[in-house]
Amino acid sequence: MDSDVIVIGGGAAGFFAAIHCAEANPNLKVRILEKGRRVLTKVLISGGGRCNVTHSCFVPRELVQRYPRGSRELLGPFHSWQPQDTIDWFESRGVAIKTEDDGRMFPTTDRSETIADCLVEAARSAGVYVETETGVAAIKHDDDAFVLVLTDDRKLISARVMLATGGLKPDAIHDSLLSLGHTIQPLAPSLFTFHVADPRINDLPGLSVENVSARIPETKLSESGPALITHWGLSGPAILKLSAWGARELAERHYRFPLQINWISQDTEHVVADFKRQKQTAGRKHIANTPRFDLPRRLWERLVNAAEIPTHQTWGQIDNRGMTRLAEQITAGKFDVTGKSMNKEEFVTCGGVTLKEVNFKTMESRIVPGLHFGGEILDIDAVTGGFNFQAAWTTGRLAGLAMAEGCQRS
Repeated sequence: MDSDVIVIGGGAAGFFAAIHCAEANPNLKVRILEKGRRVLTKVLISGGGRCNVTHSCFVPRELVQRYPRGSRELLGPFHSWQPQDTIDWFESRGVAIKTEDDGRMFPTTDRSETIADCLVEAARSAGVYVETETGVAAIKHDDDAFVLVLTDDRKLISARVMLATGGLKPDAIHDSLLSLGHTIQPLAPSLFTFHVADPRINDLPGLSVENVSARIPETKLSESGPALITHWGLSGPAILKLSAWGARELAERHYRFPLQINWISQDTEHVVADFKRQKQTAGRKHIANTPRFDLPRRLWERLVNAAEIPTHQTWGQIDNRGMTRLAEQITAGKFDVTGKSMNKEEFVTCGGVTLKEVNFKTMESRIVPGLHFGGEILDIDAVTGGFNFQAAWTTGRLAGLAMAEGCQRS
Protein backbone atom coordinates (compact mmCIF):
# COMPACT_ATOMS: atom_id res chain seq x y z
CA MET A 1 0.00 0.00 0.00
CA ASP A 2 1.18 3.53 -0.80
CA SER A 3 -1.13 4.76 1.95
CA ASP A 4 -3.63 3.37 4.40
CA VAL A 5 -5.95 6.31 3.78
CA ILE A 6 -6.05 8.78 0.91
CA VAL A 7 -8.23 11.85 1.12
CA ILE A 8 -8.96 13.44 -2.24
CA GLY A 9 -9.51 17.15 -1.72
CA GLY A 10 -7.58 19.55 0.48
CA GLY A 11 -10.48 21.59 1.79
CA ALA A 12 -12.22 21.86 5.16
CA ALA A 13 -13.83 18.39 5.15
CA GLY A 14 -10.72 16.69 3.77
CA PHE A 15 -8.33 18.22 6.30
CA PHE A 16 -10.66 17.58 9.23
CA ALA A 17 -11.05 13.95 8.17
CA ALA A 18 -7.32 13.40 7.70
CA ILE A 19 -6.46 15.02 11.04
CA HIS A 20 -9.00 12.98 13.00
CA CYS A 21 -8.00 9.79 11.20
CA ALA A 22 -4.28 10.26 11.86
CA GLU A 23 -4.81 11.30 15.47
CA ALA A 24 -7.10 8.33 16.14
CA ASN A 25 -4.55 5.89 14.73
CA PRO A 26 -1.02 7.40 14.58
CA ASN A 27 0.35 4.27 12.87
CA LEU A 28 -1.62 4.91 9.68
CA LYS A 29 -0.18 6.46 6.55
CA VAL A 30 -2.67 9.23 5.77
CA ARG A 31 -2.33 11.32 2.63
CA ILE A 32 -4.24 14.32 1.23
CA LEU A 33 -4.24 14.89 -2.52
CA GLU A 34 -5.12 18.40 -3.70
CA LYS A 35 -5.26 19.17 -7.40
CA GLY A 36 -4.71 22.91 -6.92
CA ARG A 37 -1.54 24.74 -6.00
CA ARG A 38 -2.88 25.65 -2.55
CA VAL A 39 -4.92 23.84 0.07
CA LEU A 40 -7.92 25.24 1.94
CA THR A 41 -8.62 27.89 -0.69
CA LYS A 42 -12.30 28.12 0.19
CA VAL A 43 -11.44 28.56 3.86
CA LEU A 44 -9.11 31.40 2.90
CA ILE A 45 -11.64 33.36 0.83
CA SER A 46 -14.77 32.70 2.89
CA GLY A 47 -16.38 35.47 4.88
CA GLY A 48 -14.55 38.16 2.97
CA GLY A 49 -11.21 36.69 4.02
CA ARG A 50 -12.27 36.27 7.66
CA CYS A 51 -13.59 32.67 7.46
CA ASN A 52 -17.10 32.15 8.77
CA VAL A 53 -16.14 29.02 10.74
CA THR A 54 -19.60 28.04 11.96
CA HIS A 55 -22.81 29.48 13.40
CA SER A 56 -23.99 29.91 16.97
CA CYS A 57 -26.85 27.45 16.60
CA PHE A 58 -26.20 24.70 19.14
CA VAL A 59 -29.42 22.68 19.00
CA PRO A 60 -29.23 19.97 16.30
CA ARG A 61 -32.95 20.07 15.50
CA GLU A 62 -32.72 23.81 14.89
CA LEU A 63 -29.39 23.52 13.10
CA VAL A 64 -30.67 21.11 10.45
CA GLN A 65 -33.38 23.57 9.46
CA ARG A 66 -30.68 25.63 7.72
CA TYR A 67 -30.06 22.87 5.16
CA PRO A 68 -32.33 22.81 2.10
CA ARG A 69 -30.81 19.42 1.23
CA GLY A 70 -29.49 16.97 3.83
CA SER A 71 -31.40 18.14 6.90
CA ARG A 72 -32.77 14.71 7.83
CA GLU A 73 -29.47 12.91 7.29
CA LEU A 74 -27.44 15.46 9.29
CA LEU A 75 -29.53 15.26 12.45
CA GLY A 76 -27.65 12.24 13.84
CA PRO A 77 -24.18 13.54 12.89
CA PHE A 78 -24.92 16.91 14.52
CA HIS A 79 -25.72 15.13 17.78
CA SER A 80 -22.15 13.81 17.71
CA TRP A 81 -20.41 16.99 16.52
CA GLN A 82 -22.12 20.37 16.42
CA PRO A 83 -20.91 24.01 16.38
CA GLN A 84 -19.88 24.03 20.05
CA ASP A 85 -17.60 21.06 19.39
CA THR A 86 -16.06 22.89 16.44
CA ILE A 87 -15.44 25.97 18.57
CA ASP A 88 -13.91 23.86 21.34
CA TRP A 89 -11.65 22.06 18.85
CA PHE A 90 -10.21 25.27 17.43
CA GLU A 91 -9.93 26.98 20.81
CA SER A 92 -8.07 23.96 22.24
CA ARG A 93 -5.49 24.69 19.53
CA GLY A 94 -5.17 28.35 20.39
CA VAL A 95 -7.73 29.80 17.97
CA ALA A 96 -10.25 32.03 19.76
CA ILE A 97 -13.68 32.28 18.12
CA LYS A 98 -16.13 35.19 18.39
CA THR A 99 -19.85 35.48 17.65
CA GLU A 100 -21.31 38.37 15.67
CA ASP A 101 -24.79 39.80 16.11
CA ASP A 102 -26.27 37.67 13.31
CA GLY A 103 -24.88 34.43 14.80
CA ARG A 104 -21.96 33.99 12.41
CA MET A 105 -18.74 32.94 14.08
CA PHE A 106 -15.23 34.03 13.10
CA PRO A 107 -11.71 33.83 14.51
CA THR A 108 -11.08 36.84 16.74
CA THR A 109 -8.18 37.74 14.45
CA ASP A 110 -10.64 38.33 11.59
CA ARG A 111 -8.14 36.52 9.39
CA SER A 112 -9.01 33.31 7.57
CA GLU A 113 -5.32 32.41 7.61
CA THR A 114 -5.74 31.76 11.34
CA ILE A 115 -8.10 28.86 10.58
CA ALA A 116 -6.11 27.54 7.62
CA ASP A 117 -2.81 27.68 9.54
CA CYS A 118 -4.39 25.82 12.46
CA LEU A 119 -5.59 23.03 10.16
CA VAL A 120 -2.27 22.77 8.33
CA GLU A 121 -0.35 22.60 11.61
CA ALA A 122 -2.72 20.02 13.08
CA ALA A 123 -2.29 17.86 9.97
CA ARG A 124 1.50 18.23 10.10
CA SER A 125 1.59 17.34 13.80
CA ALA A 126 -0.56 14.27 13.15
CA GLY A 127 1.80 13.08 10.41
CA VAL A 128 -0.56 13.67 7.48
CA TYR A 129 1.25 13.94 4.14
CA VAL A 130 -0.16 16.68 1.89
CA GLU A 131 0.50 16.65 -1.84
CA THR A 132 -0.64 19.60 -3.97
CA GLU A 133 -0.96 19.92 -7.76
CA THR A 134 -1.98 16.26 -7.80
CA GLY A 135 -5.11 15.49 -9.76
CA VAL A 136 -6.94 12.17 -9.86
CA ALA A 137 -7.88 10.87 -13.31
CA ALA A 138 -9.67 7.69 -12.21
CA ILE A 139 -10.60 5.68 -9.12
CA LYS A 140 -10.74 1.90 -9.34
CA HIS A 141 -11.66 -0.62 -6.66
CA ASP A 142 -11.29 -4.33 -6.10
CA ASP A 143 -11.96 -6.46 -3.04
CA ASP A 144 -8.87 -5.36 -1.17
CA ALA A 145 -7.89 -1.85 -2.19
CA PHE A 146 -8.40 1.27 -4.25
CA VAL A 147 -6.17 2.17 -7.18
CA LEU A 148 -5.97 5.89 -7.94
CA VAL A 149 -4.73 6.84 -11.39
CA LEU A 150 -3.26 10.33 -11.17
CA THR A 151 -3.20 12.93 -13.92
CA ASP A 152 0.59 12.53 -14.17
CA ASP A 153 0.04 8.79 -14.86
CA ARG A 154 1.25 7.65 -11.44
CA LYS A 155 -0.80 5.11 -9.55
CA LEU A 156 -1.42 5.08 -5.81
CA ILE A 157 -2.87 2.16 -3.88
CA SER A 158 -4.79 2.69 -0.64
CA ALA A 159 -6.94 0.63 1.70
CA ARG A 160 -9.48 3.43 2.14
CA VAL A 161 -10.34 6.54 0.16
CA MET A 162 -12.31 9.61 1.09
CA LEU A 163 -13.78 11.99 -1.47
CA ALA A 164 -13.91 15.59 -0.23
CA THR A 165 -13.50 17.50 -3.46
CA GLY A 166 -16.25 20.05 -2.86
CA GLY A 167 -19.13 20.55 -5.24
CA LEU A 168 -19.21 18.01 -8.04
CA LYS A 169 -18.93 18.93 -11.69
CA PRO A 170 -18.55 16.82 -14.81
CA ASP A 171 -14.97 15.60 -14.38
CA ALA A 172 -12.92 12.50 -13.59
CA ILE A 173 -14.24 12.23 -10.01
CA HIS A 174 -17.82 12.50 -11.26
CA ASP A 175 -17.20 9.80 -13.88
CA SER A 176 -15.40 7.55 -11.39
CA LEU A 177 -18.33 7.72 -8.98
CA LEU A 178 -20.71 6.66 -11.72
CA SER A 179 -18.42 3.80 -12.74
CA LEU A 180 -18.26 2.64 -9.12
CA GLY A 181 -22.05 2.40 -9.05
CA HIS A 182 -23.06 5.61 -7.31
CA THR A 183 -25.81 7.89 -8.53
CA ILE A 184 -25.55 11.67 -8.50
CA GLN A 185 -28.36 14.11 -7.91
CA PRO A 186 -28.61 16.87 -10.53
CA LEU A 187 -26.05 19.61 -10.03
CA ALA A 188 -26.99 23.28 -9.81
CA PRO A 189 -25.51 26.40 -8.22
CA SER A 190 -26.74 27.44 -4.79
CA LEU A 191 -26.16 30.71 -2.92
CA PHE A 192 -26.14 33.04 -5.89
CA THR A 193 -27.10 36.66 -6.44
CA PHE A 194 -29.82 37.92 -8.76
CA HIS A 195 -29.37 39.96 -11.93
CA VAL A 196 -31.93 42.78 -11.89
CA ALA A 197 -31.85 45.82 -14.17
CA ASP A 198 -34.44 48.25 -12.85
CA PRO A 199 -34.46 52.06 -12.48
CA ARG A 200 -35.46 51.71 -8.83
CA ILE A 201 -32.11 50.15 -7.94
CA ASN A 202 -29.78 50.97 -10.84
CA ASP A 203 -26.67 52.93 -9.82
CA LEU A 204 -27.14 52.23 -6.11
CA PRO A 205 -24.39 49.62 -5.52
CA GLY A 206 -23.44 49.03 -1.92
CA LEU A 207 -26.72 50.26 -0.51
CA SER A 208 -28.16 47.82 2.04
CA VAL A 209 -31.58 47.42 3.64
CA GLU A 210 -31.78 45.54 6.93
CA ASN A 211 -35.21 43.90 7.07
CA VAL A 212 -36.35 42.83 3.62
CA SER A 213 -38.84 40.09 2.72
CA ALA A 214 -38.30 38.57 -0.72
CA ARG A 215 -40.60 36.09 -2.40
CA ILE A 216 -41.01 34.50 -5.80
CA PRO A 217 -44.69 34.61 -6.82
CA GLU A 218 -46.42 31.34 -7.71
CA THR A 219 -43.90 29.38 -5.65
CA LYS A 220 -43.46 28.64 -1.96
CA LEU A 221 -40.10 30.41 -1.96
CA SER A 222 -39.91 33.26 0.54
CA GLU A 223 -37.08 34.56 2.75
CA SER A 224 -36.30 37.58 4.89
CA GLY A 225 -33.25 39.38 6.18
CA PRO A 226 -30.77 42.01 4.98
CA ALA A 227 -30.54 42.72 1.25
CA LEU A 228 -27.75 44.40 -0.67
CA ILE A 229 -28.03 46.30 -3.94
CA THR A 230 -25.12 45.52 -6.23
CA HIS A 231 -23.82 46.65 -9.62
CA TRP A 232 -25.75 43.81 -11.24
CA GLY A 233 -28.85 43.55 -9.08
CA LEU A 234 -29.58 42.14 -5.63
CA SER A 235 -27.62 40.14 -3.08
CA GLY A 236 -27.36 39.85 0.71
CA PRO A 237 -28.58 37.15 3.12
CA ALA A 238 -32.28 37.35 2.12
CA ILE A 239 -31.43 36.80 -1.55
CA LEU A 240 -28.79 34.14 -0.90
CA LYS A 241 -31.16 32.15 1.31
CA LEU A 242 -33.85 32.39 -1.35
CA SER A 243 -31.40 31.08 -3.95
CA ALA A 244 -30.38 28.17 -1.70
CA TRP A 245 -33.91 26.95 -1.06
CA GLY A 246 -34.84 27.51 -4.69
CA ALA A 247 -31.63 26.21 -6.28
CA ARG A 248 -33.20 23.48 -8.40
CA GLU A 249 -36.45 25.27 -9.19
CA LEU A 250 -34.66 28.46 -10.27
CA ALA A 251 -32.25 26.45 -12.42
CA GLU A 252 -35.26 24.92 -14.18
CA ARG A 253 -36.48 28.46 -14.86
CA HIS A 254 -33.05 29.31 -16.34
CA TYR A 255 -32.75 32.05 -13.72
CA ARG A 256 -35.51 34.15 -15.24
CA PHE A 257 -38.41 34.78 -12.88
CA PRO A 258 -40.42 37.52 -11.14
CA LEU A 259 -39.34 38.67 -7.68
CA GLN A 260 -41.44 40.55 -5.15
CA ILE A 261 -39.67 42.71 -2.59
CA ASN A 262 -41.08 44.08 0.66
CA TRP A 263 -38.36 46.51 1.70
CA ILE A 264 -39.57 46.80 5.32
CA SER A 265 -41.36 43.47 6.02
CA GLN A 266 -44.59 45.25 6.97
CA ASP A 267 -48.00 45.11 5.33
CA THR A 268 -49.38 47.72 2.97
CA GLU A 269 -52.17 48.78 5.35
CA HIS A 270 -49.65 49.60 8.09
CA VAL A 271 -47.68 51.76 5.67
CA VAL A 272 -50.75 53.62 4.43
CA ALA A 273 -51.75 54.33 8.04
CA ASP A 274 -48.30 55.81 8.64
CA PHE A 275 -48.68 58.02 5.57
CA LYS A 276 -52.04 59.30 6.81
CA ARG A 277 -50.41 60.32 10.07
CA GLN A 278 -47.68 62.09 8.11
CA LYS A 279 -50.38 63.97 6.20
CA GLN A 280 -51.72 65.26 9.51
CA THR A 281 -48.46 65.96 11.34
CA ALA A 282 -45.94 66.81 8.60
CA GLY A 283 -48.14 68.20 5.86
CA ARG A 284 -45.67 70.86 4.71
CA LYS A 285 -42.73 68.52 4.25
CA HIS A 286 -41.85 67.21 0.81
CA ILE A 287 -42.45 63.46 0.52
CA ALA A 288 -39.26 62.84 -1.44
CA ASN A 289 -37.20 64.49 1.30
CA THR A 290 -38.66 62.60 4.29
CA PRO A 291 -37.85 58.87 4.11
CA ARG A 292 -39.98 56.63 6.31
CA PHE A 293 -39.28 53.27 7.99
CA ASP A 294 -35.51 53.88 8.06
CA LEU A 295 -35.25 53.33 4.32
CA PRO A 296 -32.05 54.71 2.77
CA ARG A 297 -32.70 58.16 1.31
CA ARG A 298 -31.60 57.30 -2.24
CA LEU A 299 -33.81 54.20 -2.37
CA TRP A 300 -36.73 56.13 -0.90
CA GLU A 301 -36.40 58.77 -3.63
CA ARG A 302 -36.47 56.05 -6.30
CA LEU A 303 -39.56 54.45 -4.81
CA VAL A 304 -41.32 57.82 -4.59
CA ASN A 305 -40.53 58.40 -8.25
CA ALA A 306 -41.75 54.90 -9.19
CA ALA A 307 -45.04 55.69 -7.42
CA GLU A 308 -45.44 58.67 -9.78
CA ILE A 309 -45.28 61.18 -6.95
CA PRO A 310 -43.79 64.54 -8.05
CA THR A 311 -40.63 65.54 -6.17
CA HIS A 312 -42.24 68.81 -5.07
CA GLN A 313 -45.36 67.17 -3.61
CA THR A 314 -45.85 67.50 0.14
CA TRP A 315 -47.44 65.06 2.55
CA GLY A 316 -50.39 67.44 2.82
CA GLN A 317 -51.01 67.21 -0.92
CA ILE A 318 -50.93 63.40 -1.40
CA ASP A 319 -54.23 61.67 -1.98
CA ASN A 320 -55.25 58.11 -1.06
CA ARG A 321 -54.32 56.69 -4.45
CA GLY A 322 -50.83 58.17 -4.18
CA MET A 323 -50.43 56.73 -0.70
CA THR A 324 -51.43 53.29 -1.94
CA ARG A 325 -49.06 53.43 -4.91
CA LEU A 326 -46.12 54.38 -2.68
CA ALA A 327 -47.05 51.80 -0.04
CA GLU A 328 -47.16 49.09 -2.71
CA GLN A 329 -43.75 50.13 -4.03
CA ILE A 330 -42.39 49.69 -0.52
CA THR A 331 -44.17 46.46 0.41
CA ALA A 332 -44.82 44.64 -2.88
CA GLY A 333 -42.43 45.92 -5.52
CA LYS A 334 -42.13 43.61 -8.52
CA PHE A 335 -38.74 43.06 -10.16
CA ASP A 336 -37.68 40.88 -13.08
CA VAL A 337 -34.70 38.59 -12.46
CA THR A 338 -32.82 37.86 -15.68
CA GLY A 339 -29.83 35.84 -14.51
CA LYS A 340 -27.46 35.06 -11.66
CA SER A 341 -23.92 35.62 -10.45
CA MET A 342 -22.10 33.38 -8.02
CA ASN A 343 -21.35 34.91 -4.65
CA LYS A 344 -17.56 34.43 -4.63
CA GLU A 345 -17.34 33.95 -0.88
CA GLU A 346 -20.12 31.38 -0.82
CA PHE A 347 -19.67 29.24 -3.93
CA VAL A 348 -21.88 26.25 -3.14
CA THR A 349 -23.34 23.51 -5.31
CA CYS A 350 -26.74 21.88 -4.92
CA GLY A 351 -26.68 18.20 -5.86
CA GLY A 352 -24.05 15.50 -5.49
CA VAL A 353 -23.80 11.93 -4.25
CA THR A 354 -27.25 10.54 -3.46
CA LEU A 355 -27.63 10.55 0.32
CA LYS A 356 -29.37 7.18 0.66
CA GLU A 357 -26.19 5.59 -0.71
CA VAL A 358 -24.17 6.80 2.30
CA ASN A 359 -24.08 5.58 5.91
CA PHE A 360 -24.20 8.80 7.94
CA LYS A 361 -22.74 7.15 11.03
CA THR A 362 -19.46 6.54 9.22
CA MET A 363 -19.84 8.56 5.99
CA GLU A 364 -19.02 5.30 4.19
CA SER A 365 -20.52 4.31 0.87
CA ARG A 366 -23.24 1.68 1.08
CA ILE A 367 -22.18 0.57 -2.40
CA VAL A 368 -18.36 0.55 -2.28
CA PRO A 369 -16.84 -0.60 1.05
CA GLY A 370 -13.95 1.57 2.15
CA LEU A 371 -15.06 4.65 0.20
CA HIS A 372 -16.03 7.61 2.36
CA PHE A 373 -17.45 11.06 1.70
CA GLY A 374 -17.44 14.45 3.38
CA GLY A 375 -18.62 17.98 2.71
CA GLU A 376 -20.18 19.35 -0.41
CA ILE A 377 -19.56 16.37 -2.71
CA LEU A 378 -22.70 15.00 -1.08
CA ASP A 379 -26.16 16.28 -1.97
CA ILE A 380 -25.98 18.57 1.05
CA ASP A 381 -25.94 22.36 1.11
CA ALA A 382 -26.97 25.10 3.48
CA VAL A 383 -27.92 28.74 3.61
CA THR A 384 -25.24 31.34 4.19
CA GLY A 385 -23.87 31.90 7.69
CA GLY A 386 -21.26 29.22 8.43
CA PHE A 387 -23.55 26.22 8.03
CA ASN A 388 -21.79 24.72 5.03
CA PHE A 389 -18.50 24.71 6.94
CA GLN A 390 -20.21 23.06 9.91
CA ALA A 391 -21.41 20.25 7.66
CA ALA A 392 -17.83 19.88 6.41
CA TRP A 393 -16.37 19.68 9.95
CA THR A 394 -19.01 17.19 11.10
CA THR A 395 -18.95 14.84 8.12
CA GLY A 396 -15.17 15.10 7.86
CA ARG A 397 -14.69 14.07 11.48
CA LEU A 398 -17.07 11.12 11.18
CA ALA A 399 -15.32 9.90 8.03
CA GLY A 400 -11.88 10.29 9.59
CA LEU A 401 -12.71 8.32 12.71
CA ALA A 402 -14.47 5.61 10.70
CA MET A 403 -11.49 5.23 8.36
CA ALA A 404 -9.11 4.93 11.31
CA GLU A 405 -11.29 2.26 12.89
CA GLY A 406 -11.78 0.45 9.59
CA CYS A 407 -8.05 0.26 8.94
CA GLN A 408 -7.48 -1.02 12.46
CA ARG A 409 -10.01 -3.83 11.98
CA SER A 410 -8.46 -4.90 8.70
